[in-house]
Amino acid sequence: MLSTGDWQAIWLTARLSAVVTAILLVVGTPLAWWLARTKHWMKGPVGAITAMPLVLPPSVLGFYMLVSMGPDGPIGALTTALGLGPLPFTFPGLVVASVVYSLPFMVQPLQSAFHAIGDRPLEVAATLRASPFDAFFSVVIPMALPGYITATIMTFAHTVGEFGVVLMVGGNLPGVTRVVSVQIFDHVQALEYDAAHRLAAVMLAFTFVVLLAVYAWRPRVKKGVS
Repeated sequence: MLSTGDWQAIWLTARLSAVVTAILLVVGTPLAWWLARTKHWMKGPVGAITAMPLVLPPSVLGFYMLVSMGPDGPIGALTTALGLGPLPFTFPGLVVASVVYSLPFMVQPLQSAFHAIGDRPLEVAATLRASPFDAFFSVVIPMALPGYITATIMTFAHTVGEFGVVLMVGGNLPGVTRVVSVQIFDHVQALEYDAAHRLAAVMLAFTFVVLLAVYAWRPRVKKGVS
């Protein structure tokens, strides 16, 4: 059976993942749209920065996030000036770090979906006098729905599995920043292998279900069933 601390970590992880996914749906959509449509010279650098969390060691990203959100960092100075105080070792700080870490998992599927739509549907919408705003919500989003579903699932699942970044930025505060991955690490450190096994098994089953949902969805998309 899972302990009270395990359930607390599961609830905190689910809350963190839901908040991060919702923020990235708002932030990632215009960024992915711009990357899919623009020919600006900044497309390469912006795309590279967006993809960096995919290849950077989490400890490196977590370290720089910790420094930037500290009292002497630019983000920390801004939040302090706003009366919010430094963000490290708080749930909001965990959210900010996770948004950066999971950014490519939202942007890249959406960018591919937007790119696949092409110009023709937007040109047809323009001939019907639809504004760019109307065309985006009436044409682009419905056509990009499979990309949205994949991006949402992958972003949520990736945030659930974070370890290095959340440990660096959030630390290990029960009920505040101790997510499932950190709770498993704690069990192992305490030689509580049975408890670690039970919680890890939950994560293993969750990951399988998520990936099964993604791969089950893709054939339906290709056949035009969705």
